[in-house]
Amino acid sequence: MATIRFGFGRLNFYLLKRRSFLLLKLIAVVFAVLLFCEFLIYYLVIFQCNWPKVKTSAYDSEQETHETVLKAMFLADTHLLGEVRGHWLDKLRREWQMERAFQTALWLLQPEVVFILGDIFDEGKWSSSQAWADDVVRFQKMFRHPPHVQLKVVAGNHDIGFHYQMDTYRIKRFEKVFNPERLFSWKGINFVMVNSVALEGDGCNICSEAEAELMEISHKLNCSREVNGLIPDQKQRSSHCENTQLQLASAPVLLQHFPLYRRSDANCSGEDAAPPEERSIPFKERYDVLSQEASQKLLWWLQPRLVLSGHTHSACEMLHGAGIPELSVPSFSWRNRNNPSFIMGSMTPTKYALAKCYLPQEDTVLITYCGAAGFLVVIMLVDLGLLASPFLLGCKLLRKFKTV
Repeated sequence: MATIRFGFGRLNFYLLKRRSFLLLKLIAVVFAVLLFCEFLIYYLVIFQCNWPKVKTSAYDSEQETHETVLKAMFLADTHLLGEVRGHWLDKLRREWQMERAFQTALWLLQPEVVFILGDIFDEGKWSSSQAWADDVVRFQKMFRHPPHVQLKVVAGNHDIGFHYQMDTYRIKRFEKVFNPERLFSWKGINFVMVNSVALEGDGCNICSEAEAELMEISHKLNCSREVNGLIPDQKQRSSHCENTQLQLASAPVLLQHFPLYRRSDANCSGEDAAPPEERSIPFKERYDVLSQEASQKLLWWLQPRLVLSGHTHSACEMLHGAGIPELSVPSFSWRNRNNPSFIMGSMTPTKYALAKCYLPQEDTVLITYCGAAGFLVVIMLVDLGLLASPFLLGCKLLRKFKTV
């Protein structure tokens, strides 16, 4: 009997040891998968992105080609969920994804300025004062940045409402948090940030003020061109530009939420363009895109060399007027896309180069989790089989001694 007790004691010790080892293996696998899918994958993917090089010619000075290159990051449509339509689990998941992607991009790519092209919030058009304040705190936590990096934001229809929802209160609330400057210049590069929601063209007070601001910016830019000899009319230059604060003569980069007018996304292509079945659906003016009239005014007033916009959640490249390129930036949120991305721009006063940086795909993360779950099941089945073998052996020994 002492021998039997000793044998079963060793068997129990062996089973306990095997169970503990199985538990440790399961914990290690779960921790490794979570670490990879929720943290390391952002470094692995964004590490592959590189700043584009600005094409230079033999006539460019060394100072222009090296010292004045500005590294700018452009993203759009983060759509932070609010208290009405946002489920807490959905909010937790999407905000963690965007925070990790943004913070990883800041650390790896070191941009000097970041532009967000509208629809920062999902419910800004109707959120209460307290809900707005809560959303702002969450945004500032997610998109925190060091002091040497500037963050510039333009308003979208989900931030202040469409034209029929927009009012002075919502605009002031937005501008109190985000710098309302329309003309931003750095390293000799001019950026014009437009409240495209206010370009309805119906003569409302907010629309009239927005157009007046843009006309004033147009005047400054044109006077700067004249003073620098880009518009050869000395008499005109000395008359109406005499008391104008001059900007650098660089043609501006136009930043806005609504795209310039286009009929549809039928001519758009690429892996992050709209789905094929949606590309031929006609766009509605003043809802999906700006009106033809507003688009022509912007191009005529500002004469930009590049236009960047958001709103559609999909990528598209278009040419307007005399070959002015526009790039629609896809949504930065996994709630809107399986493959979010952002634009990296290397810019000088006369040239620019753009590149797209894709973020981890949602499908990749889900497949990794499913594969890990299957692997855990296999481990458990194998280890349970090993646990069962000594247990069955012990039962056979017990029967044998009982018969004796």
